[in-house]
Amino acid sequence: MRTNILITGASTGLGEGMARAWAAKGCNLALCARNAGKLEALQRELQQAYPSIRVLVRGLDVCDYDQVFEVFEGFRSELGQLDRVVVNAGIGTSQPIGRGHFAANRQTAETNFVAAIAQCEAAMGIFRAQNSGHLVLMSSVSGVRGFRGAMNVYAATKAAVAGLAEGLQLDTLGTPIRVTNILPGYILTDINRDTKNAPFRVDLDTGVKALVKAIDSEKRRAYVPWWPWTPLSYVLKALPFKVFAKAM
Repeated sequence: MRTNILITGASTGLGEGMARAWAAKGCNLALCARNAGKLEALQRELQQAYPSIRVLVRGLDVCDYDQVFEVFEGFRSELGQLDRVVVNAGIGTSQPIGRGHFAANRQTAETNFVAAIAQCEAAMGIFRAQNSGHLVLMSSVSGVRGFRGAMNVYAATKAAVAGLAEGLQLDTLGTPIRVTNILPGYILTDINRDTKNAPFRVDLDTGVKALVKAIDSEKRRAYVPWWPWTPLSYVLKALPFKVFAKAM
């Protein structure tokens, strides 16, 4: 069992949901996010509900790359070691390209991908020193193909995260370090609450249960929920470009 788990973007949505689920399993938690107030409220709640676990919290903007290393190492020092790091922090504010929204698209790219590299660097440095650990990267089903309009840059960042995960899997092959690439479909969170076209979307509790189960299995790649996104991912990849364009 992975006892000490670090989660970025843990103050809301999937990050908060995973924190609650692993707390119920008796795991110690290292939680970070930009909203320190929400983290502290979550810390109090979880410590009261599960007094036998440790819940550490720190404010963190994952785009402050120096701070990423400081926070990760601080958590490792306090807990003694980190068994799992979940690279979960991300945003979905991308916009159609060529419409004057470069700042929003750059922010999405930096938060979802460049900051993910920083988190991987920090986590892998710790895992290599320990010679153990489980790194989890949150990609998306949208990362399997290019998407149009406002989804374009977001999907591209998630494709990049999936590629990063596979490269790290190759780097750690045959070692005690595990790397998992998680590709969620539509799970109801603030990031997609206003999305009109969200097929097969599930509620947060259902999504988090499937997510935690997939992560705990430590497979290389997992679509969440398994049904229908695993078979649909093959369909999406196989669709001819013109058919895919009409469908999207």
